[in-house]
Amino acid sequence: MTRILGIETSCDETSAAVLSGHGDRASLESLVILSQDVHRIFGGVVPEIASRHHLTAIVPVVRQALAYASATLDDIDAVAVTHGPGLVGALLVGVSFAKALAFGRSVPCLGIHHMEGHLFATALEHADAVPPFIALLVSGGHTLIVDVERWGEYRLLGGTRDDAAGEAFDKVAKLLGLPYPGGPHVERLARDGDPARFRFSRPMLRRNQQPGDEDFYDVSFSGLKTAVLHAVRAGSADDAPHIARGFHDARVETLVEKTARAVQQFKRTRVVLGGGVAGNRTLAEAMRHRVRRLGADVYAPSPRLATDNAAMIARAGLFHFDRGDRAALDLNAFAALPLPGLVTA
Repeated sequence: MTRILGIETSCDETSAAVLSGHGDRASLESLVILSQDVHRIFGGVVPEIASRHHLTAIVPVVRQALAYASATLDDIDAVAVTHGPGLVGALLVGVSFAKALAFGRSVPCLGIHHMEGHLFATALEHADAVPPFIALLVSGGHTLIVDVERWGEYRLLGGTRDDAAGEAFDKVAKLLGLPYPGGPHVERLARDGDPARFRFSRPMLRRNQQPGDEDFYDVSFSGLKTAVLHAVRAGSADDAPHIARGFHDARVETLVEKTARAVQQFKRTRVVLGGGVAGNRTLAEAMRHRVRRLGADVYAPSPRLATDNAAMIARAGLFHFDRGDRAALDLNAFAALPLPGLVTA
């Protein structure tokens, strides 16, 4: 049995986790997530503040994760850490700490791609959320549709050409006078809205699109955000729930239909959701309703594993450890980083 210490500091959550197992048999022994609520004051994450908070939090967070797992550093076989993509300053805190810890304990260090971690997160709660499957990864910084034939081999089908799904949520929430982060607030407000009052166009979603078209799987939310801006300026405060519903419906339908296209083309029977926006219940239910007709099941993570967390990093780390991957001492942090294991065939 291998025991992995996972560390995640890509944005504004300082997280550590202990996970043990082998292959797809993994047991999460502990998970600690310390969120930085200070960013709510500014309506978004301030990178410098995030980095400084990670510096003060990482040692106690790791200690607490070990304590919850009834483990010591002597019990750890490897340290897995997010090294990109994300805020460079925040990432450097985790990467520097992980490398020093691994070197000091003479155990391997593993650099993990943040979005690959989200691919693994749902499998910690659903044993059937394993390849092959179509993944929809939706977070504050990314929107990706990926065909996962097996762990470590990923076919990137499409992504956002501008705003990520979570970023669009935050911007629309700000337009509607809602707090940060915007996703949960927009979803709640939309429940009271009339879907017929504001029907926004579904961006990059046309019936005549065919597999092979460059926009068949891609999404774009900047135009939708602009449409919301014009609606807010032309409307009144009473229109807020209806505008939120119109935006929410357009965004959800776009993501669902793009994912359903992948299910059909690759004949997958599983859809796995990942990332912070995967905690959106409306999205998960709409996806289930849509792909059920295609013979596919949907697996979504709980809110705790949908957010940025070290459990998913430890789980991806277990896979890479079993495969024999090891990071060198020059492991670095990267704001932008391509998904590893990309295949084109």
